[in-house]
Amino acid sequence: MEAGKITRAVRENAVYFFKWTAISLCLGGICGSVGGFFSNCVAWATAFRQEHGWTLYLMPLAGVMIVWLYHIFCQDKDRGMDMVLDAISGKGSVTAVTGPTIFIAALLTHFVGGSCGRVGAALQIGGSIGSTAGRLIRLDEQDKKIAVMCGMSAAFGALFGTPAATGIFPLEVASVGNLYHAALIPCMFSSFLGAGIARAMGAGYERYKILDMPLFDLKNAALVVILAILCALVSIGLYVLLRHMSEFYVYCWKNPYIRILAASGIIIGLTLLSGTREYNGGSKQLIEHALEGYVRVQDVLLKALLTAATLGGGFKGGGVMPALCVGATFGCMFGQLLGLSPSLCAACGMMALFAGVTNCPVSTLLLAVEMFGREGLPFFILAVVVAFALSGQYGLYGNQQFVRGKLNMEL
Repeated sequence: MEAGKITRAVRENAVYFFKWTAISLCLGGICGSVGGFFSNCVAWATAFRQEHGWTLYLMPLAGVMIVWLYHIFCQDKDRGMDMVLDAISGKGSVTAVTGPTIFIAALLTHFVGGSCGRVGAALQIGGSIGSTAGRLIRLDEQDKKIAVMCGMSAAFGALFGTPAATGIFPLEVASVGNLYHAALIPCMFSSFLGAGIARAMGAGYERYKILDMPLFDLKNAALVVILAILCALVSIGLYVLLRHMSEFYVYCWKNPYIRILAASGIIIGLTLLSGTREYNGGSKQLIEHALEGYVRVQDVLLKALLTAATLGGGFKGGGVMPALCVGATFGCMFGQLLGLSPSLCAACGMMALFAGVTNCPVSTLLLAVEMFGREGLPFFILAVVVAFALSGQYGLYGNQQFVRGKLNMEL
């Protein structure tokens, strides 16, 4: 009897392993290729924009094109990442046209200088491909959810080149307090393959160096904890700003075409008033400057304002890179004021903001190691767990489920 149970369990495990190895490798290959192409397209659009400042003034035209694109593909009520999260929770599905529309819309946004990132778009692209593949090969409802997460992992991994973090991220982001362990192998396989394919396609990676690593002692640990507490408040403030800016746009301009034209005017005006183009696009240069210890007082506020103006007005992209920029600049300022390595504080600020706005502490720690190396891990652990715990039930993704509370076992 016992031998029969063992044999059956081994057989079921083998079927699961080979089934999802095949599916995840297929999805990893497709999503990794699309993700790598998307990454290269955004890199080209960014480089072209930086060399030709006049592209900023095409923002009204790009905005109208985005609204029109979503209208003709019946995506007027686009819910972005909320649609993907609903597909994982079983409350909906991701349409096949979601991927192409967000691909084009995000590319247009980056081309004209909207302040946004790429991650949100990549997750929607991957989720769309995974959901469509699940329907085509007639997976059951539970397996469709895993397919969606596989696509997300592969596309995210293709962008950041951090396969361990991006392999865990979809399992963690869908439901805070409850990991989808059944998707662990498929998402990891997809993520590593997607990252590898994107690397072969020449896609860039997020790798940074901390210039001055201080000793991990009681004083420095305490300062990082204080930084993490402040970053939790900043992450809540960023959430409130993004949400209220979106509500402000809808309240003032009901028509989406007028709304995105108004957003274009606001973004162009803020950009010209700032006197720099560093707040446009993903603003990777802001992160690099912060890690080098150079930051301006207005960097945190202007990056947050421009991001809210961009995403709230109807332009497409993601909020992860802007959050990393805000965290880096805020952390650098904190380090300068209190005499702790500004480079380390910028890195800790990045990770604290990422944990605060995504509610994914495990993914964040893996991301920290893959982006910065293991030397600063004790500091990163403190920054991430404190910011995660104190950031509350807020974040970039409105439909993210909280199965358990952060500070107790019940909501």
